[in-house]
Amino acid sequence: MFVQMFTAKVADAEAVRGLFDSWPTQRPPDVAWLGTTAGVTDDGSLVAVVRFETEQSARANSDRPEQGHWWASLERSLAGDATFFESSDVEVQLVGDLDQARFVQVMRGRVTDVDRARRVGSDDPEALSRFRPDILGSLLLAKDSGEYAMAVYFTDEDAARAGEQQQPPPEIAAQMEELNALNDGPVTFYDLRDPWLYSP
Repeated sequence: MFVQMFTAKVADAEAVRGLFDSWPTQRPPDVAWLGTTAGVTDDGSLVAVVRFETEQSARANSDRPEQGHWWASLERSLAGDATFFESSDVEVQLVGDLDQARFVQVMRGRVTDVDRARRVGSDDPEALSRFRPDILGSLLLAKDSGEYAMAVYFTDEDAARAGEQQQPPPEIAAQMEELNALNDGPVTFYDLRDPWLYSP
């Protein structure tokens, strides 16, 4: 899998939503698009996470004239330049149907040890799902530099906030503590309270 993520401030959130709803869906065979998660935060930040089967599929999509026209229209509704993050180092954890999520939280940060963070995060995914049934799944993008982006899909925001207040069992608490210790600097959070979810 290859994932492209971009963020930008928006000038007109409704116009941006309309553009995502009208994103060109007719693609040639070499563009294997797997899905898109997008939305606008309370402070007007657009976040879009677009999944493709391969990097070649993503590049082929970018080269389409229809995509160029669409992007030009999107830029007119932004309040600044977009910032991109993309990776083919992608880890997906599925518990339920991501398209049923009613709240998505996206995080951007950096860790001091990518391999260790990945091992800690995957120690026992079933234990996390038992503790937090509100989590439908997650999508983790990583780079060798330690940069990462992660999207977590929840059944709804109320359930997510309630889950945050629970005391985790010891093994999960230990994982969370170690992951927090691996963070190199602050983590940026984007809360999508009205996520836009698209699938082929």
